[in-house]
Amino acid sequence: MATIAALVGRILLGALFVFAGFGKVMDTAGTAAYMEAESPFPGSMALAVGVFEIVAGLVLASGYMTRIASLALVVFTALATLFFHEQVTDQVQAAMALKNLAIMGGLLMVFAYGQQRRRIEVVDERAKRLDAEVRAARAEGKAEAAGDAGSD
Repeated sequence: MATIAALVGRILLGALFVFAGFGKVMDTAGTAAYMEAESPFPGSMALAVGVFEIVAGLVLASGYMTRIASLALVVFTALATLFFHEQVTDQVQAAMALKNLAIMGGLLMVFAYGQQRRRIEVVDERAKRLDAEVRAARAEGKAEAAGDAGSD
């Protein structure tokens, strides 16, 4: 169950960035104007930011290099919070900043637990060990039963 929750969580976090990135790419002029008005970053970075969000979101959702992707997205989200949602006295900006903090928390969880690859292999190894233990217990039980039958 934890594996499924991690997979769904990673996909949802990735989707957030993919959709945000598509929004930036589809309205590069609007994104550029917003960036220039609200931050020290040049508007010429709008397309690059959108592409970064799409690629990093897809990498995160895919489960490939999740630690690197999640760390890059934590830094990206922290910078976005500092430069675009710094007016925490404004209720909307405060809500956006808190949302970003929650997203960073989720990304840090992904970073902490890393990739889920080889997870199936771990489960298979556990199943093989359990099967071996069951076979050993059965063999031990048969040996005890044979020993008890021989002593009668």
